[in-house]
Amino acid sequence: MNVEALLAKRVRDLRKAHGHTLDDLAEASGVSRSTISLIERQEISPTAVVLNKLADALGVTMAALFADDANGVAQEPLARRADQQTWQDPATGYLRRHVSPVSFASPLELVEVSFPAGESVTFDNVTRLAVTHQQVWVLEGEMSISIGETAWHLKAGDCLAMVLDQQIVFHNPGRKPARYALALTTVSTTQRTTK
Repeated sequence: MNVEALLAKRVRDLRKAHGHTLDDLAEASGVSRSTISLIERQEISPTAVVLNKLADALGVTMAALFADDANGVAQEPLARRADQQTWQDPATGYLRRHVSPVSFASPLELVEVSFPAGESVTFDNVTRLAVTHQQVWVLEGEMSISIGETAWHLKAGDCLAMVLDQQIVFHNPGRKPARYALALTTVSTTQRTTK
C-alpha cells in the first residue's frame, strides 16, 4: 500500500474507531471537514501541520498515522529499510521515514527525518487524549527547535528531550539538509491518571 493510501485509510479507520463523524473530527482538530474528506479519499496530500492536528485530535502520535494496522498478521519485530514507510511533506519537502516495525506492539516509535535547509514547520501540539514524550537526536547538520518561548540550537550529536504539549517550531537555519532521529513514546491520559 502506498503512503497516501495508508494515510487515507488510517485517518478514516481511526476516526471511525473513535466514533467521530467528519464534522466531529473537524471540530476537534481545527482541520476543515472538506480537507479531512479529501485526505480520506486520497485527493490531496496533507501537510505535516495538518497531520499533526489530526493525530492530536485522534489521541495518537503523527508516526502512528503511518503505521499499517496489521489485523491478523503475525507481529514481525524486524523492519527492513526497504519496507519502511517514507512520506514527504508537500509544504516544506521534509522527508519522514517510519523506522519502527509497524506490526510489532511497542511503547517506543522511531522516525528519521531529512529536513531541507532554510525550511520551518510549526506544530501546535495540544494533545487531548495522550501525553507524548519525544527526543530529537541530530545526526547531521543543525536544527533550531523552539518549544513555547524557549529555543535551542542543536548541532550533530546533540539530543533534546521534550513533551509534546505546546507549540513546537522546527527550523533548519543551515545551508545543508539536516538529518535527525525522533524517539517517541505515548501514554494515554487515562493510563496516566489511573496509576
